[in-house]
Amino acid sequence: MASTPHVPVRTCVGCRRKAPRAQLLRLVLTDGGELFVDARAVRPGRGAWIHPDPACLELAERRRALGRALRTTGSPDVTPVRAWIASREEQPGPHGPTGRTAAGPTDSKGG
Repeated sequence: MASTPHVPVRTCVGCRRKAPRAQLLRLVLTDGGELFVDARAVRPGRGAWIHPDPACLELAERRRALGRALRTTGSPDVTPVRAWIASREEQPGPHGPTGRTAAGPTDSKGG
């Protein structure tokens, strides 16, 4: 019998969809009460998981889900998270913004 590897699943506090942990972003509160992006998911304490998408952040902010998930009074300031997501959107992936490698055009023979 073949066993499938276990993949940790978390729920996005914005859209409430479940996704593998690797696809979500962990947010934690610092000792000063500020929201911090824990990209490596190693900081101690209670965390909230969210898709690295401005729409999910907007939903979480509108629903006041971050305050509830992190068990804090009020809604934390999401400015650092918004800046982190925006900085990631500006960076093109390894294949450039079009999804193709940046090696140049190819001819009909693939070369």
